[in-house]
Amino acid sequence: MNAFCERLALDYPIIQAPMAGVSTPALALAVSRAGALGSLATGAMPAASAVAQQLAELQAATDKPFNVNVFCHKPAPLDTDRDAQWLAYLRPFFKELGSEPPTSLAEVYPSFLLNDDLLKTLIVARPKVVSFHFGLPTVAQALALRQAGVLLLACVTSLAEGQAAVALGVDALVAQGIEAGGHRGVFDATITDTHLPALTLTRQLAQAIPLPIVTAGGLMTGADIAAALRAGAAAAQLGTAFIACPESGANAAYRAALLQRPPLPTAITEVISGRPARGLVNRFMRDIDQPGRPAAAPYSRAYVAGKALVAAAQQAGEPGFAVQWAGTGVGRARALPAAELVRLLADELRAAMPVSTSLS
Repeated sequence: MNAFCERLALDYPIIQAPMAGVSTPALALAVSRAGALGSLATGAMPAASAVAQQLAELQAATDKPFNVNVFCHKPAPLDTDRDAQWLAYLRPFFKELGSEPPTSLAEVYPSFLLNDDLLKTLIVARPKVVSFHFGLPTVAQALALRQAGVLLLACVTSLAEGQAAVALGVDALVAQGIEAGGHRGVFDATITDTHLPALTLTRQLAQAIPLPIVTAGGLMTGADIAAALRAGAAAAQLGTAFIACPESGANAAYRAALLQRPPLPTAITEVISGRPARGLVNRFMRDIDQPGRPAAAPYSRAYVAGKALVAAAQQAGEPGFAVQWAGTGVGRARALPAAELVRLLADELRAAMPVSTSLS
């Protein structure tokens, strides 16, 4: 086992991705108890008290390490004209569903950059790992977490972002490839995305940066994890692979879509939340993300409209507007209990790297 996994007391070089809206304490607990690193996502939990409660539940249930993920996006400047144009564009879709769009939009997911209560919660709880998405914390936040003994993990999509994370003093990087499901971790969504595949990005970072690299994007099996380790990673992060586990928060329709064969295609769109994210292709993408459309409202204000459209569709019995994030490996999803999946992944990894990988 490598130094990164030893530092975290992991039996296996596997991290369950923190997936806002899908991750649950039960999933993180099962994964961590099985010898991998479970994760909680706080991005959809604006109240620090809710995060504190989940952390307390986990820490009462296990002494195993786990990861807490926070969103570090820069709040978008208010642009009421852009918001109004987006709502006007969506109006016909709401009308079809017998509903009306919201009259206005607002930030629903505050950034960790401005959330002093969440920082205090994390400092008190002292989880083993705190990871960052959509950017980096402030220097003061990073220092406070390090002083609390927390290992810092930053999601990056390019070498430039990796170098910025190193300058801040993080302990390891998550190399998020274009194959990954859910939101792209790009620091600045207005800059052209590199769209680098996970293994390519892993190699770039491993060659240029003296920090442990965690590969993320399209990984579903132990053989995929082995490929990441051969590319220079210290561990692999899997998200879509864990969504079909009974401990996840995915609903029945989401699970059925993940397990559909042949698999549904995936694509990246910003029309749902205001930031680019990969999910299963349905009417939300096909009909709304059309050439010539106006710019989507910024994250997370666009999510107010997106969630309202999902609710209207559910009320009307129209399944085509569900939000079902998934990576390109979705066709290999397996509906197994989380601990069983971790053990299977470890067995597959041993088979793929029988000599060079030592697993418990």
